[in-house]
Amino acid sequence: MSPDVDLTAAQWVKSSYSEGNGGLCLEFAPAAQVHGVVPVRDSKNPDGPALTFPAGHWTTFVQALKDGEFEAF
Repeated sequence: MSPDVDLTAAQWVKSSYSEGNGGLCLEFAPAAQVHGVVPVRDSKNPDGPALTFPAGHWTTFVQALKDGEFEAF
């Protein structure tokens, strides 16, 4: 996985788990999976850094969320 994935044209999607009140906002760029990674960023800081996760790991994480494997804060 290359840390040099160009995300300037990425189409970001806000997570359905994000709150509507400006807190805990997470966005991801699913189309970037063509590079084998899923970029994730804080929507309150769109010019800040994005973390990239291997696509398979991201899928596993999202499924674990759906299955309720994490406690709510």
